[in-house]
Amino acid sequence: MKKRLVWLLTAVIALTSLVPTEAIASSNKVVDTNQALEKIASEKAALLTKNYGTVSVQYALIDHGEIKVSGQTGVNDKAGKIPLSKDTMYGIGSTSKMFTAAAVMKLVDEGKINLDTPLVQYITDFKMKDERYKQITPRMLLNHSSGLQGTSLRNAFLFNDPDTYAHDTLLQQLSTQSLKADPGAFSVYCNDGFMLAEILVERVSGMDFTAFIHQYFTGPLEMNHTNTPQDLLEPGKLAALYYPPFEKQLPNETVNAIGVGGIYSTAEDLVQFSQIFTGQKDGILSDEAVRAMEQEEYKKGLWPQEADSSIDFGLGWDSVRLFPFNDYGMKGLSKGGDTILYHASFVVLPEQNMAAAVLSSGGSSSLNEMLASELLLQAMKEKGTIQDIKPGKSFGTPVKADMSNDVMKNVGYYGTLNQLVKIDIKDGILSISVPSMPGYPEQEFVYTSDGAFVNQEGSAKVSFVTEKNGRTYLWIRQYATIPGLGQQAMSQYLAEKLESNPISTETAEAWAKREGKTYYPVSEKFSSVIFMIMPTLKITRTDDLQGYLMDKKITGPNTAVSQHQIPAIGSRDTAEYRFYTKDGIEYLEAAGSLYVSEDIIKPLFAGKHSAVTVQADGNARWYRVPSAAAGKKMTVATPAKGAFAVYDAQGKCVSYTVISRNNKVVLPENGTIVFAGNAGTVFRITLEK
Repeated sequence: MKKRLVWLLTAVIALTSLVPTEAIASSNKVVDTNQALEKIASEKAALLTKNYGTVSVQYALIDHGEIKVSGQTGVNDKAGKIPLSKDTMYGIGSTSKMFTAAAVMKLVDEGKINLDTPLVQYITDFKMKDERYKQITPRMLLNHSSGLQGTSLRNAFLFNDPDTYAHDTLLQQLSTQSLKADPGAFSVYCNDGFMLAEILVERVSGMDFTAFIHQYFTGPLEMNHTNTPQDLLEPGKLAALYYPPFEKQLPNETVNAIGVGGIYSTAEDLVQFSQIFTGQKDGILSDEAVRAMEQEEYKKGLWPQEADSSIDFGLGWDSVRLFPFNDYGMKGLSKGGDTILYHASFVVLPEQNMAAAVLSSGGSSSLNEMLASELLLQAMKEKGTIQDIKPGKSFGTPVKADMSNDVMKNVGYYGTLNQLVKIDIKDGILSISVPSMPGYPEQEFVYTSDGAFVNQEGSAKVSFVTEKNGRTYLWIRQYATIPGLGQQAMSQYLAEKLESNPISTETAEAWAKREGKTYYPVSEKFSSVIFMIMPTLKITRTDDLQGYLMDKKITGPNTAVSQHQIPAIGSRDTAEYRFYTKDGIEYLEAAGSLYVSEDIIKPLFAGKHSAVTVQADGNARWYRVPSAAAGKKMTVATPAKGAFAVYDAQGKCVSYTVISRNNKVVLPENGTIVFAGNAGTVFRITLEK
């Protein structure tokens, strides 16, 4: 650095009589600082692609309105024809929610929306089975406290398909649902709330949501590389997507719940967007609106005692007191986003007039957030805002203490997001296991003198808290360290203790008949990303907890409902499971999606020629691969409005025509096949050795 500074001073020696020496030194320091930051950013971004399964990464940092760092690393298309650039667009997933929150606040500024007026006054056809829905307000949509079940995104994740079905049918889907809590009781992440907020913007403004954000945000901020699935998207301008076991590049992932997670952008565009929240751009949102968004909304309901964390909701924001910036006495705002294939993180330091964005194909928003935070810390260190980057934090090596017998009352089963957790305590050692995952290693914690349990590494601490609602929660605080990327902190109620739930003989018999059965998705569109990952539902109960299906309380012969109330994440996507029989076939309806029992899955005809027709209900049709067809090559005349996918005996997708664009596949032994398309679609099949 010193040699370069000397060279620069020599080069401008003739100007010393015109330019003050202090200005020359300052200018050169900026150049050197930027180069140092670029090098640090490049090296740290490379960690994600080298060590953590990320395909490509794009990043940018802005300071007082000037982009100081911008770059990208990794692989775009494997053929190397389209290199990554600062203009390559990525899906930003739930970071899109910041545009939705900003859009609502724009209408608040205009006096067209009051955050605390019942939503039904703006969306008059919004109705639910549960009369409490009339208490939901726009504020509750933005701070995740509406009490809605969570996610009704049937047909939202599609390959290269801007179908608006998820948006268009949301109100109908919600009309059949109940709330999981009183509106305003606690904040728990809720996608449906932001889809409702998108509809709210449209109803009040009279504009399409995409048109609204372009007119009021992307246009004025010159965000020329920010679009939605309703815009014309050029495939060559989008980051390439890959997913094992497919070698080929995947089609673009379109998330058609735009206000929930459907926007595409670049890191540079996102840091331009941040200027709304740092006060660098006037006339877009009022200062009052911006300040309202960063208030500690999470404190308005049930929430753990304050601790270092990455989740403390504001309006739209995941966190309004992001770690590690709270350790430096700074306000940190963050919003992350994960689709199935794209990942994003957006971190803003409003008091410092700084922000960073990290986007990726593959990877995770958590890793991206750590990189964004690290870049901001390095930038502040380089310019002297902070002296040093603080070392990682720990709870220390635990020293075992005597435990009172009263703690033993917390032993038992706990429910959390679609999962059961079992808590055992023996000789002062607490163990956490997941019954549905027998191979998953137990996590052990040592009882300490402060009444909490700490793991041997000192990275995590757990306690039991009985809240004012009478429910007992497993509270976990954790520091996750990633070499080269720093730490992420988490403090949340992980799970809620489940009470005994005796069931009647009739109910027990009905559920015993389903035990061990698998249910297959049939309501997704043929272009759905779901068919790539085939998320079947298997009915498996724990022997000594027969009154529950995972975290869902069995409430009758054909129903089960999540009844835990865990803020932040634990009760995120709850659902009412409802079984019913039609034409002798048992179906399962959950969160607006439909599944069919394995009992209807018949063997594919093993002869040379056959045909499959999608029936009038439009449901996908599933088949087993019989032994007589295993190893044969199947060729399918696939219609334009249809697709098929083949899975091996373990449920791994080995061929999906939307991805492979190949209508030929060798059928695996004990595999399954799904045919999906519009009603009446015919698939003509040929089998040959």
